[in-house]
Amino acid sequence: MTSKSNLDQTSSSPQPLIQRPIRVGPMPRYRSREEMYAVRAQKNRSLLMYTGAVIITFLGLTYAAVPLYRLFCSATGFAGTPSTRTQAASGPEFPEWMPEWLKTLLSPSTTAEDRFAPSRLIAVDPADNPKSRRFKVTFSSSTSTALPWTFRPAQHHVYVLPGESSLAFYTAKNNSKDDIIGVATYNVTPDRIAPYFSKIECFCFDEQKLLGSEIVDMPLLFFIDKDVLDDPSCRNVEDVVLSYTFFKARRNQQGQLEPDAPEDVIQKSLGFESYELAKKASDESSKGAPRD
Repeated sequence: MTSKSNLDQTSSSPQPLIQRPIRVGPMPRYRSREEMYAVRAQKNRSLLMYTGAVIITFLGLTYAAVPLYRLFCSATGFAGTPSTRTQAASGPEFPEWMPEWLKTLLSPSTTAEDRFAPSRLIAVDPADNPKSRRFKVTFSSSTSTALPWTFRPAQHHVYVLPGESSLAFYTAKNNSKDDIIGVATYNVTPDRIAPYFSKIECFCFDEQKLLGSEIVDMPLLFFIDKDVLDDPSCRNVEDVVLSYTFFKARRNQQGQLEPDAPEDVIQKSLGFESYELAKKASDESSKGAPRD
């Protein structure tokens, strides 16, 4: 009996845990403490370079957000920006549900020679194409409060057929005695016709310098691409408004001339007031800067 009870106690007692040695990888060996510090410093420099590259990349994307957005609008005619891209004569077929701006963006673009080829600058007579009609193009103008100019269109409106080039003029007068450089922004409404509104010659391509009390006539040569007749979204469009806004010019950090006005005012003149744009990095940094 005694031996059996001892056996039961022995079997019920907890067994000791067998601890196995933990294997670790080989530790790096350094010849000296200076070598160890040098290796660690090299790793820290690599980490710092990678972190700096990421920060610079995101800052670059922030600065490029607005130019890329304007490039997108110029390519698609979004928000009333006259397009600088057209579809090739033969391109891929897209489903009917796809919007026109996406078809334009995905289609192969033609060169400037194809866009302004003589064959495309022929008026489409309604007798030859039942879809053809005359578009009424109304001209609008305005100036910023900081620019002492008088800027008006020489004519209120013109009527043009698709493919027909038309010449119009704006008149600008410098009401001050100082020489002033101005830059113009523009937009076309309604937005859906902007991809087909093409300017051959325009004073908005370059900055304009007016001497004190000088009066100049600024020419505008444009046409409406005949492809507008094949766009279902423009089927009922007959009235087009071309708006120009002149600003006093200033030089940015890159030495380029730009409108001297708040960003929201510039975006409104371009027709982007109803769209939320990415903020510039300079605006974000100015918010965090301490005020005097």
